[in-house]
Amino acid sequence: MTRGGRDGGRIGRAPGGALTWLRGRDPGLAALRRALRAAILTPSVLAVTYFSLGRPDIAVFAAFGSLVLTLFVDFGGPMRERIAGQAALILATAVMTCLGTLAGQTLWLTGAVTFVLAFCVLFSGIVSSALAGATTSLLFAYILPVTLGGPLDEIPEHVIGWALGGVASMIAVTLMWPVPASEPLRAAGARACALLAGRLRAEVDCAPDPTAHGQALETAVRQAEEGVSDLRKTFYGTPYRPTGLSLSSRAVVRLVDQVIWLGSVLHQAPPRSRDPLSELLVCETKMATADLLEHSAALLRADVSVPHGIDPRVSRLEQARASLEESMIGLLPRRSAVPVARADRGSVPAAAPGPSDALIGCLGPSFRAQSMSFVVNAIGGNIQLAVTARQRSRRDRLLGRRPPGSDSALSSARERFAAHLSRNSVWLHNSLRGAAALSLAVVIAHLTGLGHAFWVASGTLAVLRSNAVGTGQTVQRALLGTVLGFVVGVPLILALGAHPVLLWLLLPLAILLVGMEAAVTAFTAGQAGFTVVLLVLFSIIHPEGWQLGLVRIEDVALGCAVSLVVGLLLWPLGAAAALGRVLCDALGDGARYLRSAVVTGLALCDRAGAAGSASGDDDRRRALASARRLDDAFREYLAERGTKHLPLADVTALVDAVAILRLTADAVTDLWSRAEHAPENGRAAAGHEILDSCVSVTSWFESAGRALAGGGAAPGRPLSRPVVDAALRESVSRDLRAGTEQGTATAVRMVWMADHLDTMRRLQAEIDGPVGAAAASTRRQRARGRRLRAGVTWPRPPAARAGARPGSPPRG
Repeated sequence: MTRGGRDGGRIGRAPGGALTWLRGRDPGLAALRRALRAAILTPSVLAVTYFSLGRPDIAVFAAFGSLVLTLFVDFGGPMRERIAGQAALILATAVMTCLGTLAGQTLWLTGAVTFVLAFCVLFSGIVSSALAGATTSLLFAYILPVTLGGPLDEIPEHVIGWALGGVASMIAVTLMWPVPASEPLRAAGARACALLAGRLRAEVDCAPDPTAHGQALETAVRQAEEGVSDLRKTFYGTPYRPTGLSLSSRAVVRLVDQVIWLGSVLHQAPPRSRDPLSELLVCETKMATADLLEHSAALLRADVSVPHGIDPRVSRLEQARASLEESMIGLLPRRSAVPVARADRGSVPAAAPGPSDALIGCLGPSFRAQSMSFVVNAIGGNIQLAVTARQRSRRDRLLGRRPPGSDSALSSARERFAAHLSRNSVWLHNSLRGAAALSLAVVIAHLTGLGHAFWVASGTLAVLRSNAVGTGQTVQRALLGTVLGFVVGVPLILALGAHPVLLWLLLPLAILLVGMEAAVTAFTAGQAGFTVVLLVLFSIIHPEGWQLGLVRIEDVALGCAVSLVVGLLLWPLGAAAALGRVLCDALGDGARYLRSAVVTGLALCDRAGAAGSASGDDDRRRALASARRLDDAFREYLAERGTKHLPLADVTALVDAVAILRLTADAVTDLWSRAEHAPENGRAAAGHEILDSCVSVTSWFESAGRALAGGGAAPGRPLSRPVVDAALRESVSRDLRAGTEQGTATAVRMVWMADHLDTMRRLQAEIDGPVGAAAASTRRQRARGRRLRAGVTWPRPPAARAGARPGSPPRG
């Protein structure tokens, strides 16, 4: 996980002091806040329940409840959302406590219920990042009662103790150093939009004379690219997709792919128009686009109460976009009479090119402006939806009233669940692996009858990772940390056992060490601190002496062994191996969606209706589902330990290509959504030409996906010839000679659709190197795996190792 903050240096005043160093490791002091809350509240809750109520069973659940609900989860967003999230978590964990007590009655019920509940908790994290971050608290609330056991009549005591810990956590969230509301994704999106708008304004300034403002344009281009890169880093810098089920968060997350695609569109060198009229129309579209981008950036930064006022700017962009298209349609039949600008001074009436040449030549700048305005219009719509959703009244929120054009939280959750019910879903793999490991640990703890069996399950939960290498490395550090905690904690308990007050003073220090593990200390130190916490806590409640430390080591070792075995048996290679297969699905689904969009557009050229619209919607849903799986697989790949066989820039380029491919298909669909049926005019040959080029483009992406999954060789360098060829030029000429507005509009859209396919070929040229390198890496890893399996499973006889057939005579 990438951690960073831009405001950390402004808070600390001593540049070389400890506070500045701590802010560098813990931006916003988030870990320190959580650790201090837990260090203060957990001993306080334990003291109140232990001394005032005199009930050790309630004291255990109250102490663990305050520790888990304070230290292992931290909701973000406005205070109202944090309180609502914390209250929902307290209620959910109380239910999990009851289920744990019920399931702990019989062995077969324990294993089955643990697997089902653990899988449901882990898999439901795809719904929102808040729920994904709360999975540890939910699982701890279950495994504590299921491993401690006890009759059913102890359920009220367990719930009372956990509720007391929950009340303490609510006090911590609302009163003890509340974290300032911060939404890094919104801030990064706002900055990227503002810088992209600055780039567009710089391009407009350079339109009359490119040499006059060339330096300013270069600076604006560099800053815009940095803004898009920072947005990408912020988005992928979290272990979970930073979204929830709220309308506002869903709309903001959709901006990421759109901004990345806008950066890709603007990355293409803006072609010079052949006449001032086209240049004027393109510049007007750019200014309307920049205005909407700047206002969108301001809305993302603004307070919730600020009215969005985005409608006039959206209308201006739509009007500029329509004017650009209508002007191309109305003026192109007479374009041969327009003077053609030359590289030298002035313009002279050049020999008039053919109408189709004039059309195709002058549509280059307008195509870029059309693509740019399409994606910015979508960005503005998402920001408008996000702002409108946040400004709803409390009554509208409670009644579930949504702004027009938005989907419900239930439908969004259903789509996310359906997207990850796939054999290549890394999230599904991790959920099944975690559920299997936790249920096995709970069953083994019951079978062995070990004391403090809770530590077996907690050890399993602490060290399990997404691949066997990461799990193995974490097991080593967990065991080392546990031993260190034993070495440190046992002498302290023996020395301070006769002075309970000193044990109470030691407990918050140990909790503070555990809380700072994620940001400052290493995992080994955190495990050592957690061992000391448990030794001190149980020495206060149930003094057992130094033998408690040995029990802790045994239980953690057993839990680590369970994680290691499960990690070796279930998807041991983790996200690194699954990423190629997920990329294969995403590229293939995106290619099929693009092909469907092109077929639908061609159906409007010479035939009534668009027969492929229904299949196009299905293709789009499949492309979105595979993109969601790719997002989670890429995050897991970034978080995994071990050697990365490919440069991160290459993998990022492949992930970005999937988003650009899908959004290009969206743009083609939008291009023909405003089209009417054109009269037949012999466009069949041009349609076949475009369709053949589309098949060539999409087949390349599908072959690249199969190569990334290890199913063949890389497709090689894509074709460089443009899609616009003889048949399309002839079709355009016929439409222009016919002189009908609808015919010219169809010609414009056909050329723009061909330009979209040309853009995809340029994208293929950019990712050809990463595809080849990734495919070669996949083949090497598979060959290494086959050699390893052959060497371990079936040792070959000497004759076979020498290259001879079994039973053949030895070579002389």
